[in-house]
Amino acid sequence: MAAQLIHVVRHSHSGERGAWTHDDDLRPLSDRGCIQAERLASTLAVRPPAVVYSSPSLRCVATVLPPARAQRLPLATLAVLYEGGMATAMLERLAQEPSAVVACTRGDILADLLDLMVRSGLRLGSTRAEKGSTWTIEVDAARIRSAQYAPPP
Repeated sequence: MAAQLIHVVRHSHSGERGAWTHDDDLRPLSDRGCIQAERLASTLAVRPPAVVYSSPSLRCVATVLPPARAQRLPLATLAVLYEGGMATAMLERLAQEPSAVVACTRGDILADLLDLMVRSGLRLGSTRAEKGSTWTIEVDAARIRSAQYAPPP
């Protein structure tokens, strides 16, 4: 079986959590975040996914909606991508997919993924994870073989 690519996207810019007075799951992307999401579509077109998943949070869905539309792919939400989840649960679920995947999640899961990669001995040039950024990881036989960082578009 060939290695699988998983594009793990941190949701685009959405302003400050403390400035939003409503349910945090409904916090939308900022103008800057909307531009990042639109640009993400062309960034991901280089290594296009077969499936697009998102955390149920509005800002995550809005981040990967442009790439899903550009590739004419459905967008589905997954609870394992929601805030408070674990990177191992995310990887176990995404490993069930037969080919390239986009998964938009929140900062805590991405931080857990970076920690997991470092603890497994993978040498990363950076551990950055800005809003709108993407980590493309190559998984083979349930092991992360490589990881490449792309800053926000």
